[in-house]
This record gives sequence, C-alpha cells and structure tokens, in this order.
Amino acid sequence: MDAYDEGSNGRHGPDAPDGPAPDRRDDPSAPDHLSGSDDPSGSDDPSAPDTAAVRENPGAPENPDAPAVSSPSASDLPNASGGPKVPDGLVGQQLPVDQQPPVHGTPAGAAHEPRPTHPTSVRPSTAEAAPPIPAPAGIAALSVGYQIAAAFALAIVALTACVHLGMVFLHLAPSNTVTKQHGRAIEEWIYPEFEQNWKLFAPNPLQQNIAVQVRAQVRTSDGTSQETGWYDLSALDGAAIDGNLLPSHTQQNELRRSWDFYVGSHDGENRPTGLRGDLSERYLRRIVVLRLDRLDAGGKDAVVESVQVRSLTTSVAPPKWSEEQVSGKPVVRELPWWSVPEADLQQETAEASAR
Repeated sequence: MDAYDEGSNGRHGPDAPDGPAPDRRDDPSAPDHLSGSDDPSGSDDPSAPDTAAVRENPGAPENPDAPAVSSPSASDLPNASGGPKVPDGLVGQQLPVDQQPPVHGTPAGAAHEPRPTHPTSVRPSTAEAAPPIPAPAGIAALSVGYQIAAAFALAIVALTACVHLGMVFLHLAPSNTVTKQHGRAIEEWIYPEFEQNWKLFAPNPLQQNIAVQVRAQVRTSDGTSQETGWYDLSALDGAAIDGNLLPSHTQQNELRRSWDFYVGSHDGENRPTGLRGDLSERYLRRIVVLRLDRLDAGGKDAVVESVQVRSLTTSVAPPKWSEEQVSGKPVVRELPWWSVPEADLQQETAEASAR
C-alpha cells in the first residue's frame, strides 16, 4: 500500500463517474498545465471565477440558461503557441468577419455579431464665425450731408402738416378770438382747394344731379374765330371714374367743388355776395380752360379767348315707397361769357408742357 491509500488532508472533489481517474498533481505523467490551477483550460487569469468556491456556495443562485463565460487563454490568441495562425500579410489588420478566429467559449461556426456602437455627441465648433452685422438701411445708410438734408425735409413736411391741420380746425371751429383776428389768413389758406362743408351730414342731404357744361370762343391756327359746342365736363369725369376702384380726388371732386364754391359766393343774378366772389370766378374759369385744352377744343393749336359755363340741375327721383313728388325737368343756369386773361393762357401752356 502506497501513501495515497492513507487519509489525505487535501480537498476531495465530488465523486466522478466510473472511468479512469484524473491524473494526480504529483503524477509525473500528468500534463504540466494542471500544476498551476484546477481549471482544465490552463488559464492563469486571476479574474477567472473559482469553480471550487462556487461549488462550495450552495446558496448562490444558478441560471441554467445563462451561457458559460470564460476568458480566452493564451492559446486562443492568433499566432500564439497552439492558437490559430494568421497570414503574415494580415498581421495588425482587421480580418473579415468570416475569417476571424473563434473566441474561447463561442462555437467555431457561430456568427460574429458586431458590438453596438454609440454615436458620439457632435459639439458645435467654437471657431465658427459670428453672423455678419446687417448694413444700415434707410436714412442711416446715407452720408452725413444727405442725412441732414433728409431731416430738414422731414421737418418741413411735419411743420406744414401741423399748420394745415391747425388751419382746418380753426376754419371749422366756432367763432373765437383767433378766427376774428386772423380770419382772412385762414380763408386764404382754406379756399378754394381745402374748403370744408357738412352737406353729407345735413338733415336734408344733396338730392340733385348737377352737370357742369362749358363752351368757348376759340381762335384757330388760320386766325379765324369760331364757337364750339357744349362740352359736358361732369359726364366726362363720370366716365373717367366708372369702373375705377381707386379714383383720384381730382376726378371726383375738383369740378363739383369749384361749382359749389361759385354758387355759394354768388346770388341768382351771378353777382358776388362776399369777398370770395372774385376768387371763386377765377377758380372756376381756370378749371374749365384747362379741361378745354385737354379736349383740344376748336382743333389743334386753337387758342381759347372766352368761355361760358352753365349747369343742368336734375332732382333725384324719390324711391317707390315715398309719396314725395319732384319734377324731372332740368333747371338750367347760364353764366355770362368770361374773357380768358393772358395769365391763364400762360399757366395753361406751362401745365400742358409739364404733362
């Protein structure tokens, strides 16, 4: 009987199944790789789990479905002793997936799954250029001299607007100290272009159609004089604004307001009733002369020597539900012949050349 028949102080493993007993550590015929560890893989990795300690801890949970994890040994590394060989030309290069050597614990035929990669966070570059500063616009883009000129022009426009609003307010306001002392200056500013009235809001608004017509004595290019027919200026203005979504103030009101101005400053015998009588006559005469020039009254190059204006006033028919009775016959009012002064002809020529 040798020394192994006696009791040994060494740790005995569980009973193995029938078969040849594993080689002992002191058996000279046992492989050398078992001398350092009980792990048959021969790995000296200290991080490998101690299988003996696991067996001695019966309370530790066991997951029968979990795959066995073990660290690869030195023999599993490429070009190591006993490991797979890599061609010399591919040393240090990434092998294709189907040519990579199997990792310890992974079957040789199993597919190699690449590790998931996490996208790196993209940080904005701090070297990016700052946004360009916008160029100045408007008056700020002008030079200093032009800025001063523009500011001066704006100041004049603002001052004129304030003066005009003040004059209109004083004209419409009840009689007061300012209107009594400066009434003539206010009237000269307002009349005739900026006259104000309240006919639209009167208890009895205007219910008449007034047509202003004119005829003239002209001198033709051959030196003869002739009289033209009647031109219906109101009908021409109406045709000009018919279908126009944005008609001008001149097309709508210039002729009508000039006639109202004349009627309001003259009596039924066409005699002036105030200081504005002469002004209203000159204003109406200037408008009709300009209209005749645009219409080439008397032919090309004809000169207007005198004009006569008349009005045809027709009452607006009342609605069917009204019991009001009005006459549909027009009322004619003819003014005397007016001679056209040389100043009006020169102004007419200047405005015609400007157009």
